[in-house]
Order: sequence, then structure tokens, then C-alpha cells
Amino acid sequence: MNLAALVHSLRCSLLRIESRLLQAAGLDRHLAPALAVNGPSLLPQLQPQVGQELEEQSPGLQDSIMWMAVPKKRRTIEVNRTRRRCDSKLLKVKTNIEPCPECGHLKQKHILCGFCYAKVRKETGQIRYQIQAMEGGPLRAPIEETVVLYDGETAGPQDKDKRIVERPRKRPAWFSS
Repeated sequence: MNLAALVHSLRCSLLRIESRLLQAAGLDRHLAPALAVNGPSLLPQLQPQVGQELEEQSPGLQDSIMWMAVPKKRRTIEVNRTRRRCDSKLLKVKTNIEPCPECGHLKQKHILCGFCYAKVRKETGQIRYQIQAMEGGPLRAPIEETVVLYDGETAGPQDKDKRIVERPRKRPAWFSS
């Protein structure tokens, strides 16, 4: 942006601010006294370049402000309380709660028990840690199916080409084979 364009945009912004201040004060812009200066050499004029047209108005200071609607009247306390306490915003009584068949904690019928999920997550984390120790890092693990064997379990013929992870404990009831 050259100096002439900068001065032109500054001049347009100042003229826009002046007109809005006069409108806010209740004065019309045309009725205000004006100072006429004949001197085009004082302010350089912006010349359009080849293939470009001169903009009528360049973006001003208040063009970037997002204007929002403002209510005309204040809401009464009764209207506010009625709106805030409508039926859709009140807590609903849940009727689909049952005890978990594995651990006995209360849970919703269609949702996994949080207590059981934490146990499964902990056991899975320990299995992953053991695989990482066996393979030497998470990025060196081969892409093959893994079989987890607990105490008292042996690998069958279907586990021939699979990675076997042995856990030194009894298989949990919730961790199916």
C-alpha cells in the first residue's frame, strides 16, 4: 500500500467518523459549517492503476464492528422465571436404572457400567504394557492377531500364527476368551 492510498483511506475514515458524530449530536452534516480549501497539492489523490477501478468507499473503522440487536423493552421477572423454569429445562426422573449383572453397581440399561469399564480398561492397559515390553516399543509391534492366555490356559491349534501374551493371574469373569 503506497502513501497516497494510505492517506486516501485515512481521509475517508475521518469523513465517515465526522458524519456519524454529527448525526449522533442531532445535527445534519449539510448544516454544519465547512472549510473549503483549494489545494489538491496538499493531499495526494489516489490514481487508479491499470485494470483496477477506484473504490467508492474503503473499509472504515466501524465496518469491522459486529452490530447486534437490542431488545426494545425489559423482560419482567415473572417472564424471566417462567422461561428459566420451563418443563424442558427441569431434571427428569430416570426409570431405566438397574444393577449391573457383573458387579452390582447401578447403571442405565443401555449403557456400559462405569465400574466394569474401568476394570476392563486397567486390564487392557496392563496387556498393552506387556506387549510393548515384549516387542521393544509401540512402533515395532508386528501386525498380527494377539491371544491373551491366563494361568491354566494353553494355546490351541487355532493360535498357531498369532502373538501370544501370557498373564500371570486367573482370567477375570468379565474378560471373555
